[in-house]
Amino acid sequence: MPRKTPELGRFTDVALLVLISLAESPKHGYRMIADIETFSGTVLEPGTLYGALMRLEQRGWITPLPTTERRKPYRITDPGRAALTEQLATLRRIEQTAALRIQPTWGTA
Repeated sequence: MPRKTPELGRFTDVALLVLISLAESPKHGYRMIADIETFSGTVLEPGTLYGALMRLEQRGWITPLPTTERRKPYRITDPGRAALTEQLATLRRIEQTAALRIQPTWGTA
């Protein structure tokens, strides 16, 4: 099934985690790292996070907010929310297919 948003390109796990975190509320880097670890168990290094933030900002899926106390918060944009929604639908299809395929088949050894 072709994507509605061809510019999604290769969707990385880090990009997905960042968009999920920002879908809740705007956050700065340290708070995103803590949130992502809490909901996914994934520990991101700052360099990994900031590389993803740069790519997401270039695509227009997140935008920086005014810096406060040396912290640069970001928020998800409407195109970012649409990209996240589409990617989550793709992941649901993948999960459903995998769940069906790992079911035991009667009569197999």
